[in-house]
Amino acid sequence: MFEFDSLREISSTMKKNKLRTFLTGFSVAWGIFMLIVLLAAGNGLHNGILYNFRDMADNTAQSWTSYTSLPYKGFLPNRRIDFTEEDVYAIKRHFPEVNLISPINYRNDTISFDKEYLTGSVRAVHPDYNSIIYLPVLAGKGRFINEVDLMQRRKVIVLSPRMVEVLFRDSIEPLGRFVKVGNLMYQVIGIYQGDNKSNNAPAYIPFSTGQLLYDNGYRIWNIRFTLIGINTEEAEEAFRERFRHFMARRHQFDPEDNNAVGMWTTGSEFRMWQGMTNGIALFIWIVGIGTLMAGIVGVSNIMLITVRERTREFGIRKAIGAKPSSILGLIIVESVLVTAVFGYIGLVLGIGLTEIVNYGMEMASAGAGAGASDGNPGENTTVFRNPTVNMGIAMAATGVLVVAGVLAGYFPARKATKITAIEAIRADE
Repeated sequence: MFEFDSLREISSTMKKNKLRTFLTGFSVAWGIFMLIVLLAAGNGLHNGILYNFRDMADNTAQSWTSYTSLPYKGFLPNRRIDFTEEDVYAIKRHFPEVNLISPINYRNDTISFDKEYLTGSVRAVHPDYNSIIYLPVLAGKGRFINEVDLMQRRKVIVLSPRMVEVLFRDSIEPLGRFVKVGNLMYQVIGIYQGDNKSNNAPAYIPFSTGQLLYDNGYRIWNIRFTLIGINTEEAEEAFRERFRHFMARRHQFDPEDNNAVGMWTTGSEFRMWQGMTNGIALFIWIVGIGTLMAGIVGVSNIMLITVRERTREFGIRKAIGAKPSSILGLIIVESVLVTAVFGYIGLVLGIGLTEIVNYGMEMASAGAGAGASDGNPGENTTVFRNPTVNMGIAMAATGVLVVAGVLAGYFPARKATKITAIEAIRADE
């Protein structure tokens, strides 16, 4: 049975060898601290990449038209290609990989209510667009555009939070009110929720209404859709080829003309970033485990020195009747105390640092979010967010060091307890 006197004896031994105890503890604390900081950095990078894709479905694509660069069947190059609404429905029918789809037309205009006004972006879209890029409309904030709005070409509009803030002062309820877009009146049917607080955050109107009023009733600027089952670069490239050939048949241009129809997908970009973060995470784990191993080696070396220095003491203990198990217990408990206490210190410091950094980043993000212009691609993005580490991993790493400390003390102490008392007493001679 391990007694309180043994703990007092261990404490006395540690006080007499303060430098040795400090070096042992520092190697343990530093290993845990660096592992947590490195893992937190890796998590921060991973979370930052995921945050940049937060407003999109897992695999979305956007296609647009331009001018032909090759002659084809009597047509000269530099001919303008335009999507039509029939193309949208044809894509849905022909490609089983396409799930949600919406044409998009863009317009910048003055939006006003009473005496308040701003210059904002207006996008004409289908109802599916709400699910493609995640534009939640909270309860009590109205609704998004629906199929009835499209069929009846209603002049309705869904505003951004920033537009509501600018146009409707003095706590005026915006739902049901009419705002003026250019020279036309639109009824407000919803306010979508989002992080976008700048004047560049767009408003949304039914696609059929926008196309009729602003794009001569036929033109489509681009088409956005989600893809199912396209999970590799090869599958994505094959889809691009089939899509271009399909459009080439419909609009009479060379199927090999890459300039006529373009496409951008989030899948390839997401896979690129995911591969990068996975590589960095692997490197961080290697470095972190190496740092942890360095701590284990440090503990082992110092425990070897400790046992060697105390061999004579062990001999005297055996000579006066101490059992080998009691000597072994002293070394093991000392190892556990040092690794556990200093491991906990490293754990607290590491997690404390990551939480402070995370809090500072959240405050900076909150301060910048109010005035940042995040309506354009590439804005309001980050490569580092929420740099914290899983508590289970941190505790497991500390446990590994404690076990390593036990083993580091056990084997040399076990060897020392096997020699006779006379040999142990003569060890320093």
